[in-house]
Amino acid sequence: MLRTSLYDFHRSSGARLVEFAGWQMPLLYTSIVNEHNWTRQHCSLFDVSHMGRLEFHGPDATSFLQRLATRNVEKLAVGQCGYSHICREDGGVLDDVIISRFENHYLMVCNAANRQKLLLWFERQRSGFDVQVIDRTLETAMVAIQGPEAIDTLSQILPVPLHDLKRYHFRTANVLGVDGWVARSGYTGEDGAEIIMPASIASTAVNLFLQQAEQLGSPVRPAGLGARDTLRLEAGMPLYGHELSEDWDSITAGQAWCVDLSKDFIGREALKSVAESGPRRQIVGLEVEGKRIARPGSRVYRDGQEVGFVTSGTLSPTLGKNIAMALIDRSFSATRTQVEIDLHGDKVKAEVVPLPFYKRQAKKA
Repeated sequence: MLRTSLYDFHRSSGARLVEFAGWQMPLLYTSIVNEHNWTRQHCSLFDVSHMGRLEFHGPDATSFLQRLATRNVEKLAVGQCGYSHICREDGGVLDDVIISRFENHYLMVCNAANRQKLLLWFERQRSGFDVQVIDRTLETAMVAIQGPEAIDTLSQILPVPLHDLKRYHFRTANVLGVDGWVARSGYTGEDGAEIIMPASIASTAVNLFLQQAEQLGSPVRPAGLGARDTLRLEAGMPLYGHELSEDWDSITAGQAWCVDLSKDFIGREALKSVAESGPRRQIVGLEVEGKRIARPGSRVYRDGQEVGFVTSGTLSPTLGKNIAMALIDRSFSATRTQVEIDLHGDKVKAEVVPLPFYKRQAKKA
């Protein structure tokens, strides 16, 4: 298995390490609930170095990405990031990615499990384009600093202004004498930043950051993949392999906002057809009765008829509710629709509710 450059940090911090997409990653350090709540109330640090970091160089980099991505990449300004999907011809989602535009190249952050698949896909599509794709994953590290105190804390430590940095925009910052990439983005439903730096300095940089945050009176705690999943689920954010899949399209997944049908891209005709006729199925939010978690794959019923299946579920630490997301027939996707979920032979009542389940409060000036 691969290890991130923060592996020794995780071990020394008492992390429970698990295999995830071919990497040894921290599931938790104390408990998922503790780390979840600390992130919602204060600030946490997540190692997300397992995610792929791919650069696109060359005179045709823009047109190549325009062909690959559902989003209109040409509209990205230098210093801006854009969420997008990479689709097959039939509209199936190969991955969801973040594309950042630099002065002379682009950076794509993709899911760890899909990095090799995407590299092969890009090579297949590269004919006729003067573009070079460079995989920087193993030579860089990536951390996410998330929570309501994240920007205030980072602004006092990093030599770059962050309060005026808009969501999904980035700047370069000096991190221990070398350039790093700092974006106001994340996957928790909270404010915060994601930082990319050379792998060689990551351990030193993280330890120094945590020490300085402690000295400022704003302690930042490490958090693992378990809390990251419960946080993103409360925020209604899709996870590849759960709400996103090659088996259905971006519109069915409720992500039509990142699809620009006015430009050409791989999968456009299939997505245009879904948009015109309406998706047969839809990702929805569910509030589930009781305390038994609705696991992915659990079948959803309406009046005894199977109408879909659960894609993600958890007991929400923030809301104190049993929540889930599911892919169900569009006929039963309206808010307040009553359904049942089969949990190991027991039918448990659930209700369709709007997404996201949780939305952070705007910070007062």
